[in-house]
Amino acid sequence: MLKTILLAGAVLASGFAGLHDASARELRSIGVTVGSLGNPFFVAIGKGATDAARAINPQARLTIASADYDLNKQFTQIDNFIASGVDLILVNAVDPRAITPAIKRAQAAGITVVGVDVAANGADATVQTNNVQAGEISCRYMAEQIGGKGNVVIQNGPQVSAVIDRVNGCKQVLSQFPDIKLLSSDQDGKGSRDGGLNVMQGFLTRFPSLQGVFTINDPQAIGSDLAARQLNRSNIVITSVDGAPDIVAALKGNTQIRASASQDPYAMGKQALEVGNGILNGNKPENPMVLLPSTLVTRDNVNQYPGWSR
Repeated sequence: MLKTILLAGAVLASGFAGLHDASARELRSIGVTVGSLGNPFFVAIGKGATDAARAINPQARLTIASADYDLNKQFTQIDNFIASGVDLILVNAVDPRAITPAIKRAQAAGITVVGVDVAANGADATVQTNNVQAGEISCRYMAEQIGGKGNVVIQNGPQVSAVIDRVNGCKQVLSQFPDIKLLSSDQDGKGSRDGGLNVMQGFLTRFPSLQGVFTINDPQAIGSDLAARQLNRSNIVITSVDGAPDIVAALKGNTQIRASASQDPYAMGKQALEVGNGILNGNKPENPMVLLPSTLVTRDNVNQYPGWSR
């Protein structure tokens, strides 16, 4: 799925020193490849990148491509960006290591590459949520809500760096609760509602006693809650990561979802574009790994949560 957007709007300051220098390189064309444009999270990343590009150059051309979690498709998309002569590529890597050859090809062609949401090996910089922290705060809340004891599962997902970090953060917290038993942590919910539903059905069939579930994103949490309702299982605390619009409704509704560690995909896409433009013009960030903090959204504070932006 490809969509090409011609950007128009007022020029704003980018926040990077030197961008108005006579030798500054104009940002004219940007390619963005993300996991799936069927997920509102990645749509918001694209919107943030679009608005940032609009502020820098109203004539910039931005193409957003959906890799649909297919590495070969993402390779093709990056090669197409290279062939079209883009100045900057933002990549939400389907596989953080396997994407390396494509990144090197882009850099050899003089293109700046910035990873967004997940690490991309060899990229000039990466902008992502502090996913270890997100996993920690979500699982600590789950552990506290079940009284620090009982059976829990981690519902895993596609093995990108963000997912791996969330699971590692969760495990670090759960190891601090000796009366909590982790029954499973390797089942892949595919990052989707249907995947979460299918994996949760398996858990509920295998485990007659289950007190807590951590899912690596909100669609899987919603699918897990649906599975519990279908099988008439209750008193399960479900937590996740994303702070997506659907989870806001779930936290306000009659579900077993209790919390989500929020992300700001719009801010992530915007900052990734700005960082990339800075690098393009010789202004590298002090730390090439830019981590955005996560905050926990619960039933108690959901009414104050601003949600995904703009």
